[in-house]
Amino acid sequence: MVSVPNVDRAAVAPPPGPFRSRMKKRLGPDIDGYGFLLPATIVMVSLVVYPFCLAVWFSVSDAFVGEPASYVGLENFIYILTEDDIFIETIWNTLLFAFWSVLFKVVLGLSCALLLQRILKLRRFFRGSVLLPFVAPTALSTLGWWLILDPTYSHINWILANVWPFSYFGWGPYNFLGNPTLAMASVIFVNIWRGIPFFIITILAGLMAIPDHLYDAAEIDGASTWRKFYSITLPLLRPVLAIIILFSTIFTLGEFNIIYVLTRGGPMNSTHLFSTYSFTYGILNHEIALGAAVALFLFPILVVIVVFLLRMVRRDTSHEL
Repeated sequence: MVSVPNVDRAAVAPPPGPFRSRMKKRLGPDIDGYGFLLPATIVMVSLVVYPFCLAVWFSVSDAFVGEPASYVGLENFIYILTEDDIFIETIWNTLLFAFWSVLFKVVLGLSCALLLQRILKLRRFFRGSVLLPFVAPTALSTLGWWLILDPTYSHINWILANVWPFSYFGWGPYNFLGNPTLAMASVIFVNIWRGIPFFIITILAGLMAIPDHLYDAAEIDGASTWRKFYSITLPLLRPVLAIIILFSTIFTLGEFNIIYVLTRGGPMNSTHLFSTYSFTYGILNHEIALGAAVALFLFPILVVIVVFLLRMVRRDTSHEL
């Protein structure tokens, strides 16, 4: 009979478990969640992270269409800041365009949302109608505005010349897209028309979420309509307003379609934004490095705006009724 040596069982390591069990120990019990995140991660890396990193490389290189690129450091940024007068004008145009567009969208969107909240008849019709500018393709709707504002085919100039009382005062014709001031005002107006439905619907949803008993208590205390608006409606809408202002500012600063269809940055570069000027450098002039530098100059501006608005949202959401 063969004797088996007395081996301490605690010293013998257990056989390795299956791969899934070992991964659960390392990553946690919800390992299946990583599988669900994988498609979104692939799309994010392919369409956002990789293009952004490529743009960063282009901005610090001398990339030109059809030629190999080499590292040049910050020369592209120094050039556009010190020697390119159009870029300095583009910065001012972009800030002016974004400020007035977002401001009017907030004011008009809030006003229209308050009106839609009070409408009883045809409520669904009006709420659906305000979405039309937002649903229509941007390029198609902007082409319609180009026909309205074009000096040759302008409907506005025809009305000013042929319809009383405008014809009596002799107003017009105006070259809406040929005058620098009128061109900037025109693209701002079209951007407001395009983006205001987003504000109306979102603010209307925020208004409907405000409890009615707050207004009832204010009514009992004898508060006026303006007092209820400033003391109840506006404070409780601040988180919603901060979020839609954040998204609208990002979209407005990166606007391309409206500018390119209406003015293509003219007249005399008076409506160039970061996006259109970057397109002019990188695509039309084939100077990819300078185009990437112009586009990336918007990044720190967006970071400052996002941090400021997110702090406002975090502060307002901590408020309890």
